[in-house]
Amino acid sequence: MSSETEELQLPTTSSTATSSVVFEASTQTPTSENCDSPLVSQKGNYSLTTSDHSNNTLTNVYKMRQHGQLCDITLQVGLEIIRAHKVILASISPYFFAMFNGDMREQTSNEIVLHDMDPIAVELLIEYGYTGQIVITPENVQVLLPASSVLQMSTVREACCRFLMKQLHPTNCLGIRSFADTHSCKELHRRSHCFALQNFQQVVGTEEFLLLPFQEIEELISNSQLNICSEEDVFSAVLNWIKHDLTERKQYISQLMEHVRLPLVNREFLMTHVDGETLVREDNQCRELLLEAMRYHLAPERRCALSTPRTLERKPKGAEPYLFAIGGGSLFAIHSECEVYNPRTDAWSAIAPMQWRRSRCGVTGLRRLLYVVGGYDGASDLATAECYNPLINNWNPITPMGTKRSCLGICAFNGLIYVCGGYDGASCLSSMERFDPLTGVWCSCPAMNTRRRYCRIAVVENCIYALGGFDSTNYQASVERYDPRQGSWHSIPSMSSRRSSCGVTAVEEFLYCIGGNDGTVCMSSGERFNVRRNAWEPITAMHNRRSTHEVVAINGFVYALGGNDGSSSLNSVEIYDPKLNKWTLLSSMVTRRSSVGAAILECINIEHVLRSTKS
Repeated sequence: MSSETEELQLPTTSSTATSSVVFEASTQTPTSENCDSPLVSQKGNYSLTTSDHSNNTLTNVYKMRQHGQLCDITLQVGLEIIRAHKVILASISPYFFAMFNGDMREQTSNEIVLHDMDPIAVELLIEYGYTGQIVITPENVQVLLPASSVLQMSTVREACCRFLMKQLHPTNCLGIRSFADTHSCKELHRRSHCFALQNFQQVVGTEEFLLLPFQEIEELISNSQLNICSEEDVFSAVLNWIKHDLTERKQYISQLMEHVRLPLVNREFLMTHVDGETLVREDNQCRELLLEAMRYHLAPERRCALSTPRTLERKPKGAEPYLFAIGGGSLFAIHSECEVYNPRTDAWSAIAPMQWRRSRCGVTGLRRLLYVVGGYDGASDLATAECYNPLINNWNPITPMGTKRSCLGICAFNGLIYVCGGYDGASCLSSMERFDPLTGVWCSCPAMNTRRRYCRIAVVENCIYALGGFDSTNYQASVERYDPRQGSWHSIPSMSSRRSSCGVTAVEEFLYCIGGNDGTVCMSSGERFNVRRNAWEPITAMHNRRSTHEVVAINGFVYALGGNDGSSSLNSVEIYDPKLNKWTLLSSMVTRRSSVGAAILECINIEHVLRSTKS
C-alpha cells in the first residue's frame, strides 16, 4: 500500500466562541428614547445562541478524559486500559448505547472487557468520538475497519472502505477483496473484485493469486468480464496456479479448463502449449475440450453453428469505445506514429508507433485487438500486417497477406478479417482474401465483379458491401454485396455520385458513404444506403472536403477524420448525428494524416496504460 492517509473530520466551527442575541419583534413602541437600549419583546424575553457551544462542550469533556476526570467507564482491550465517559461512547456507537441501556450486566458495571479487538483501533475510535477526527493509514486500516464494524460506527467504517478503494493495486486487490468479504463490505468487495477482473494480466503474476483457494480461482476465470489479451493468458494462469501446489491442486484441472475458452486460443499455442501439456493429455475431460477447440479451428464457415459458452468473446466491464488513427501521410512524410481518441473527453493521445511506416493501409478491430494490413511505405506497396494490443500498448507482426495491397478495403466479420481490392504496385485489384486470427492463415475468397482501388468495405446485416473506388480508368459509383454464406458477389443500386477514396461505415441498417473524389474534386457530400429499402438518400455535407480520409461509427454517431481537401493533408475531425442530420467539429488530431487508417476498439482506460508504458 502507499503511504496515503485519509483524515475523517466532523464539521466544526471556529474555536472562538461567539454568541448571538435574537430579539423577538415587539408590537409596542419602546418607552425608552435611548437608542442604545436593546429592543425587547412585549414579554421582555430574548434568545441566546452560542454557535460553538457543542464544540466547546466536547472539547472540555475531552480535556476531562485526558486528566481522568469524571470518567465513569473503563475498557480493558487486550492488555490496555482505556477510560472514557459512558455518555460519549453511547452517543457515537449503537453498540455501546445498547450495552449501557439494555438488560446486560454492563449497564451498571464500570469495567468492561472487549474481546478480539485491537486496543490501538479502539483508542482511535474513542478519540474520534471526542474530537471528530481520525487519521486512517495503511498501517491501521486493517484494525480500524473491523473495530468500527463491531462498534457499529458506520461513518468510520465507510471511510476505511473508501481509503482501501484508493489503495487498490494488482498486488493487493485480491487480499482486499477477501478482507471485504470477511467484514461484509459489499461495495469494497465489488470494487476490488472488479479491479481484479480489469487488471487480471498483472494480478496473475502476484503471490496473492497463487495462494487463492480453488473456488476463488474458478470465480475469477469463469467471469465473462475478465480483461485479458487472449485466452492463452487464462490457460497459463490456470497452469501456474495448479503447479504452485501440484499434488493438492491437480484434481481441479478439468473443472478449471472448462472455463478456459480454448476455441479462441490461436492454433500454434493450442498445438504447442495445450496439446503438449501433460496435465491436459492425462485428463479425459481436458482432451475432449481440446478436441472441441480443434474442431472449431478447422471449420471457420461453421463456427456460428459450433457456438458454445467457450466460443463467446469475453466482454470486460468498463470497456469503452476508442477511435484509433493509424499511419497515413502528410507533406512528404509517411507515418508509423499513431494516436487514439477518447469520445468522452474529446482528447487525443499518442500510442506506440507501428513497426512499419504505412499510408493507404487497412485497419480494423477484432476481439479487442487492432489489425493493420498492407499499405504503402513510400517505396513499395506492402503485404505485411501487424497487430496492436491496447492492454500493453504494443505492436506485433502477423502473417503477411498473399498479395501486396495498398488502398484496400477491410472489415471484420464473424471472427475473420476480410480485405479486398486495392493496388499491388502494378494494377488495380478485384481479389479478396480472408485472415483467420485463430489459425494465422490467409485464404482466397471470391473476387469482386469490379477492380477497385481506393475502395471501402463494411458489414451490414451479415453481408459485406464494397463501394466506389477507381478501376484504373473510371471513378466508380457502383456498389456490390458479398454474402459469405453463398460465397458470391452481386451488384446493388449505385450511389448518386462517383466516389473514390471515400469513407464508409455502417450504422444499424444504413451504409454511409461520405466524401471522396469524383475525378475532378474532393467532396464534402455524403449519402447513405438503406439495405432494407434498397435505396440511397443524401445526407448533410461535412464542414470540410475530404478524400483519403476515414469514417467510423461509435454508438450510432459517424466520425470523419483526416484525409486531404485537395490542397493539403488534414488533422480535423467531425461527427455526424443521424437524428439531427448535422455535422459538428471535434478536437483535431495531433498529426495531419491523409491516406489514414482508422478503427474502433473497446478498451478499459487506455490512458492509464499509455502513462504506465511511458514511465
